[in-house]
Amino acid sequence: MRALLEEIQNELKLPGWAVHLPLEGEDKVPIDNDCVDLTPFIREDILLDFPQHPLCKPDCAGLKNKAARGVEKAEKPAREVWAELDKLKL
Repeated sequence: MRALLEEIQNELKLPGWAVHLPLEGEDKVPIDNDCVDLTPFIREDILLDFPQHPLCKPDCAGLKNKAARGVEKAEKPAREVWAELDKLKL
């Protein structure tokens, strides 16, 4: 049986990465022996740099239509649905 999720490899580049750490106030970072744990800051920037819609291959055009994704067609066209909502007296 084939796994549903496959590993996606994506090279991330964070040129000129810098972080400004608050050293005072309620958001200050803990300092331990003159060292600061940058893990949460790096993790956040890496996650924000990932593509929102990763593709299986660089030359992949993505999904073509809703039917290809297994999405069923709506029972009524959108115009009819909005027309019914417009009839409501709110």
